[in-house]
Amino acid sequence: MEVVIRAQKSAATAFLLSFFFGPLGMLYATVPGAIIMMIVTPIVAIPTVGLGLFITQPICIIWAVLAVNAMNKVASAN
Repeated sequence: MEVVIRAQKSAATAFLLSFFFGPLGMLYATVPGAIIMMIVTPIVAIPTVGLGLFITQPICIIWAVLAVNAMNKVASAN
């Protein structure tokens, strides 16, 4: 039997990284989510001349914090 122990990640760090770096900061919390947002953000931001970032940036922050909390909950349950 193999036991994998993963260090818990900080929700505050996920918040700050995604706040300052957007989808790049999400890489700390969720790689698939970061890749999705790296594709969606330019698609939304370019036609809206950057105003779409007011929508995508909060989504990045919320997604990163929720991903870290879910990961920590699974890690603590084991």
